[in-house]
Amino acid sequence: MIHFSDTPLHALLTGGTGFIGQLLVRALLADGHRVSVLSRDPQHAARRLGAQVHCVERLDALAADDRVDLVVNLAGARIVGPRWSDARQAELRRSRVALTGSLVDWIGRARHKPALLLSGSAIGYYGIQASGVDTELDESAPAQPIFMSDLCREWEQAAGGAAAHGVPVACMRFGLVLGHGGALPMMLLPIRLGLGGRLGSGRQWTSWIHVHDVLRAMAHLWQINAGTLPKARGAAAGRPAMRPYNFTAPQAVTQQQFAATAARILHRPALLPTPGWPVRLALGAQADIVLEGQRVVPAALLQSGFHFEYPELAGALEALCAD
Repeated sequence: MIHFSDTPLHALLTGGTGFIGQLLVRALLADGHRVSVLSRDPQHAARRLGAQVHCVERLDALAADDRVDLVVNLAGARIVGPRWSDARQAELRRSRVALTGSLVDWIGRARHKPALLLSGSAIGYYGIQASGVDTELDESAPAQPIFMSDLCREWEQAAGGAAAHGVPVACMRFGLVLGHGGALPMMLLPIRLGLGGRLGSGRQWTSWIHVHDVLRAMAHLWQINAGTLPKARGAAAGRPAMRPYNFTAPQAVTQQQFAATAARILHRPALLPTPGWPVRLALGAQADIVLEGQRVVPAALLQSGFHFEYPELAGALEALCAD
């Protein structure tokens, strides 16, 4: 069981009906905590999450004297989907940046401030890393002047506004999250059918993390950072910092290594390559997500004392394929 705290806490989630959000809700409830979820469709959310979860459509529906200890911001429209037209980019910004801004505004109005805001982001912050470039990217690596990097940077800046209200902020830069939901089932399908192989050059880096370690890392950050997040350089005196954490396992792999490892575990071949050009034709600029990639390392998590249960890809995939 994932343990957050010996003392019962009240957690508020956005994105609670998503892949990670549903698992986080279950983990918090199993650990004896109270959970509220902000949802555009609270009736649907309540059906998915159960009667124990308080589902609201507006933050103002929470009682003014109801203390929220932990806020976890996971909301956001899927990044891979319709092409990134101007309208789609605006929608992605609304679902991440604007919603996060509304959440921070509510924190500013709240009578009792939460002890920590865990806010979603992604390793897309670092932009793209060309195939064959092996430089490791830690949390100090810069953003790039491209859309997916700008989106993550703006998302984090919006979350960072909570620091002005005295609330520490930890931004979780997610890599590819491996679990029974999310992208992994579709990634494994061609391999299960014997149709798998490298994608594009196969040399692009895949930075991944097992979903169980995602939840464990959230609990870890609560335990060590609630109310004690160190100040960032240049932060105003007395103001908590916003700190990014790469949510990736220590062992990044190339896409070809990923396919070969999955094929070995599934006892299937991985001999049929997929050229990059049809992927670019279908996805446009989004193709950079799968054809370029990033070699990201979880420096901040490791420095904080976090230990991964699944540091290597083979162990993570073996555990998931055995379930």
